[in-house]
Amino acid sequence: MKRRVTRAVSLTSLAGLTCVLAAILLMSLTAGAAFAKVDRHAGYYYPKPGSFETYVARVRSMPKANRLTRVGFVTGMTARQSERPFPPQTAMFAKGDKAEKMIIIGLTEGRMETLYRARGELAILTALARLTPAFRDFKLEGVLTFFDLLKMLGFKQLTISDGRTFSHQIVIK
Repeated sequence: MKRRVTRAVSLTSLAGLTCVLAAILLMSLTAGAAFAKVDRHAGYYYPKPGSFETYVARVRSMPKANRLTRVGFVTGMTARQSERPFPPQTAMFAKGDKAEKMIIIGLTEGRMETLYRARGELAILTALARLTPAFRDFKLEGVLTFFDLLKMLGFKQLTISDGRTFSHQIVIK
């Protein structure tokens, strides 16, 4: 005759195990969040951002938007700047594994040294975005902004800086 061996698990040991697992989970989530907030571009392309905001876009990302789309957009904008008879006023580039982070750096002294001047620069970019077929064809040129265009292209973050002491970062959702 076989004998069944049963072990009673005490509620105390089960509660203790649950607490340990919860602590491990909490530490891993906290460490992951801290790691995700590390901005490896701060201190290299721009100073650590002093202000942040989140923009909730009025559009979705285009289904076919990818790294190549975003790099192509930035390359096209840069090419247009080089066609002007004067030196570029800003540098625009895409960074991140999927080129999902746009960075705009002012190249002239005093151009974007405050949040208000940076917003002025972004207003100019909104005006240019409203000239694109994507906005005109859908009759949205009076509604959408440069941030919406970035969302359509799949950008998730924009950092704008004077390249010296000021940086502002926008998360695009």
